[in-house]
Amino acid sequence: MTPATRQEVLGLYRRVFRIAKNWQSASGQIEETTREKEYIRNEARTLFRKNKNVTDPKLIKQCIEECEARIEIGLHYNIPYPRPIHLPPMGLAHKQGRTLRHQERLRKISKPIYLKSHDEVS
Repeated sequence: MTPATRQEVLGLYRRVFRIAKNWQSASGQIEETTREKEYIRNEARTLFRKNKNVTDPKLIKQCIEECEARIEIGLHYNIPYPRPIHLPPMGLAHKQGRTLRHQERLRKISKPIYLKSHDEVS
């Protein structure tokens, strides 16, 4: 990791924790605000620790883009949780074979950047 990339990642980490510190839930309830702040901190710790040994520059860039997208979406909608996506179910493909693999590949490609690591953590 280059020093510039390292500084960018550390800056994102600090930014996420500043957002968590000043977070206010949409409902304004203290319990919900506390729960959402804790979720933001835990999610950041988990994802940053999971990716701390990543050395591939393309993968690092993808993780940075995902983090920035989740920050912007969270601030815009005032919801710290990832926005759900609605992909068609895999009910039309057979249990095995080319069609199933093709459909799985299409589902993986169509997944938004802000949810790339969400299924791996949850």
